[in-house]
Amino acid sequence: MMKETAFAVALPVAVLSLGLSLGQPGEALAAAEPKKAATAKAAMKEKVVFQISDADPKKWNLALNNAKNVQADLGKDRTDIEIVVYGHGIGMLKADSEVGNRIEDALGAGVQVVACENTMNAQKLTRGDMLNGIGYVKAGVVELMMKQKQGYAYIRP
Repeated sequence: MMKETAFAVALPVAVLSLGLSLGQPGEALAAAEPKKAATAKAAMKEKVVFQISDADPKKWNLALNNAKNVQADLGKDRTDIEIVVYGHGIGMLKADSEVGNRIEDALGAGVQVVACENTMNAQKLTRGDMLNGIGYVKAGVVELMMKQKQGYAYIRP
């Protein structure tokens, strides 16, 4: 009986010792996790895509104000913002656009502005007709679909 009692006491003590020695590295890992999560969160960017398919300067100014406000609130370095332009809105990306200076300001602030080449072709526009610094996508609607799949919030002012 004495051997069984000694074994019964020794086994839990051994398991407890093993648990404590394994617990210390686990505690270090647990302490590292919040730092790792904070670093990952800081590296994550908020993503938003705006659709503009209207030639209305008021809608353009609203979209540009929205983009500026997102950057002001969340931080320019913490946001990925893209404005996708197609349909009737494409004319506002022409070099002589009445909102051209605002678009150039947005581009300078890191906002991506892309024109739909399908719309450009339909309206017989070339890249030479457009504002400097904008980007181009084959199909604006497909670009919106892809951005949403990538986790971008979708806004249509």
